[in-house]
Amino acid sequence: MPNVHLTESMQAYAEGQIKSGAYANLSEVVRAGIRLLMEKDGARQFYALKADLERTALDAEAGGFEVFDAKAFEPDAFKD
Repeated sequence: MPNVHLTESMQAYAEGQIKSGAYANLSEVVRAGIRLLMEKDGARQFYALKADLERTALDAEAGGFEVFDAKAFEPDAFKD
């Protein structure tokens, strides 16, 4: 099991959370913090993807695209 070193203020905050009954022990506090970081990273990835899609849509609206020819791309899918 990894050792976790906290600053004095972090340790005091975690202990306060445990004393308040919000968490049973330090492991629960640390896991909650890691879950928040994971959620934040997921949100960051979502907004980066959204920005990419918005840039791509603007580029397409400005004519920066090629017409997709499905038959040329996958001719076997259109055989009778």
